[in-house]
Amino acid sequence: MVVLATKCYVEGDARERALDGLRSLVENAVGDLAVEYEVGLRHDDFPSVTVSGEDETVARNVLREEWGAITPEFEAGEVYTGTLEHWDDEGLVLDAGEEIRIPSDQLGLGPGTPDQVRTRYGLVQHLPMQFVYGDPNRLADAERDRLYEWSRGPGRVNVNSATRGETRATVNRAGHAQDIITVERLGLLEQSIVCAEGTDPPGLLASIGGYLPAELLCVVE
Repeated sequence: MVVLATKCYVEGDARERALDGLRSLVENAVGDLAVEYEVGLRHDDFPSVTVSGEDETVARNVLREEWGAITPEFEAGEVYTGTLEHWDDEGLVLDAGEEIRIPSDQLGLGPGTPDQVRTRYGLVQHLPMQFVYGDPNRLADAERDRLYEWSRGPGRVNVNSATRGETRATVNRAGHAQDIITVERLGLLEQSIVCAEGTDPPGLLASIGGYLPAELLCVVE
């Protein structure tokens, strides 16, 4: 079984739509392999994928590579993935099956309080993030590189509580299809709307915010 490092925290019909979408994504990832699989949801909102068959080892590795995996144990110096649960003056707290605190001096994302850093880089709640386990824990180099790349590239609007399809549909419904390049999937319910040149991310956020019951944060240069 692989426990995916992304959360399904919405309720009701939205949860069913999200899990249906996840099943499709798992099918796309491992459907050509000789395996059978079943998608479930743990009590802590992390999805699990039970895999069996001739190619089960390959399938598990594919899923870990695509989503990251929640593991029962950690080794110092190794990279893991957790979801952003909360933040305070002392740092960020990720959920990686247990709480992982990243102290503010181990973020490596420039000046400011953890909340200011979170806002500057568009770190919506539940965003999957990579960290290096240790004493202290720190953000992984690849994670820092990704976030710096966001701030240097075209503007973005990051959202949570919505699938990629729902986010795309919302942009279209608000009349902004021509103002974006794409919607990148960051997690099952966390997306990044990549703005086209000349599009103002705060303006896009204001326009689509009324359509999405979600947290939205801009990433601007």
